[in-house]
Amino acid sequence: MATYALQIAGLMLGGIGMVGTLAVTIMPQWRVSAFIGSNIVVFENFWEGLWMNCVRQANIRMQCKVYDSLLALSPDLQASRGLMCAASVLSFLAFMTAVLGMKCTRCTGDDEKVKGHILLTAGILFIVTGLLVLIPVSWVANSIIREFYNPIVESAQKHELGEALYIGWTTALVLIVGGALFCCVSCASGQSRSYRHSVPSHRTTHKSYHTEKKSPSVYSRSQYV
Repeated sequence: MATYALQIAGLMLGGIGMVGTLAVTIMPQWRVSAFIGSNIVVFENFWEGLWMNCVRQANIRMQCKVYDSLLALSPDLQASRGLMCAASVLSFLAFMTAVLGMKCTRCTGDDEKVKGHILLTAGILFIVTGLLVLIPVSWVANSIIREFYNPIVESAQKHELGEALYIGWTTALVLIVGGALFCCVSCASGQSRSYRHSVPSHRTTHKSYHTEKKSPSVYSRSQYV
């Protein structure tokens, strides 16, 4: 029962992580304009994402424009686009693999050993996906922070951390925790299977020992008669 509860918890965390990965990939709030000093603009916000940049005016009207070329992006955003696309695909594969390995799923049979291997694969995929999300989010955040405290960069060109980065860190943590739960479930299932197999073998050995011990006495009585 506890194992099934861990499976449900891992699947829920994996589903949340999958949705979060897709959201972070699509969101334009990776870089947010920082209005500092004399360049204060109260009614406009500038966002830069992996696919488009947006301008929001007075919290009412927002205009977005898709990048004309990949070269329009900075190197960190270019690498982040590829990593986040790979993470989105892996998160979907990990979620579907976890569904196939669930205890309530019948399409893969009732073999607990096979289901344990499937859950272990899903857990590893979730952990790898979490790392893939963590790398680009941390990379972009590091470049923004270094740029922000660089005195050579003008104030109008500096940016702040966007909401997509915070959601990305949370998503990476959720994916890693979900993957760890599936790995723990797989290990626990393997230990329970080995325990169940070891008990009958011990009883069989014990029974055969008594049989071998009893047979010489029967033979001696017949010889005596």
